[in-house]
Amino acid sequence: MNRRALLLGTLAAPAVIGAVRAQEAVKIAVFEAASTLPYFVALTRGFFADVGIAPQTVMLANHPLIVQALVSGDVDGCTNLVTLEGANINARRPNTVLYYALNGQNAENRMEQFVVRPGSTAKRIQDLKGARIASAPGPANMGAARGVLAAVGLQEGRDYTLVEQPMGMHVGAMQSGQFDAAYTLEPMATIGERAGAMQRLEAGVIATYLLGRTDAQAYAGGAGFSGRFLETRRDVATRFVQAWTRAIEAIRTDPTTRQVLTTNLNTPADLAAVMPLQLFKLVREFTPQDRADLQKFVDVGVQMGVVRSAIDVNTFIRPL
Repeated sequence: MNRRALLLGTLAAPAVIGAVRAQEAVKIAVFEAASTLPYFVALTRGFFADVGIAPQTVMLANHPLIVQALVSGDVDGCTNLVTLEGANINARRPNTVLYYALNGQNAENRMEQFVVRPGSTAKRIQDLKGARIASAPGPANMGAARGVLAAVGLQEGRDYTLVEQPMGMHVGAMQSGQFDAAYTLEPMATIGERAGAMQRLEAGVIATYLLGRTDAQAYAGGAGFSGRFLETRRDVATRFVQAWTRAIEAIRTDPTTRQVLTTNLNTPADLAAVMPLQLFKLVREFTPQDRADLQKFVDVGVQMGVVRSAIDVNTFIRPL
């Protein structure tokens, strides 16, 4: 099965809900990170094809570009848009993106983290005073990095410098000595650690420093559709989520799903087998505590100026 056939949805499989359906195209914005795992599991295992969906993958380098594509109608949905970006655009343009699944992260369900060069004397985030720090791209990632650093008493410009860097450049930038530290995401952190370019300082920093509980779930990104798509193609959206649900169930029960990280995200197979994953969760599975954690995260985003005005998270999550 070749990748082009998968992306264009030309390989049909028997439908799990009845007769074989015509394959309907759905344009999906993808940001390269381990949080795309449910999408690529559903794609490579034929879950989308089973329900008559032919996803068209649109790779975008940062989250503001995903927001622009949703606003313009160039894409119908997204795999892993950061929730602060989603909250911000929904506060200005309601129903721009409606999340049906979110990804929780903390020290156990690892995604965001600070890393340093091997041999660094830094033992805590507070020790990054004077450091030149690379950051995952986009206002939300930059804002989260600044917020965590502020929570431990460090001020940008006075105590450190923060420079936005594309994810694909993080390992090389650390190897070259261009940066002392980085605020990076999986799988880049694990790849960089195995390559000898990075040493983990602390993971799960949003939950610990911005939400105030190490066991909190920072629902910092997730999958959603544009309000326009949900209104005009609700049946297609429902079937898409059926495939996504199967992918999440497979990830929870079948370790071989991690192979997708190797084939689609350039993660070495030995790392894919052991690296931590986010908590992939459907909105319909949310508990009151999950909603409270999400609301607190967005409220922190408002305080940081990443989200321009207060917004109730219940206005942009949908239990499909």
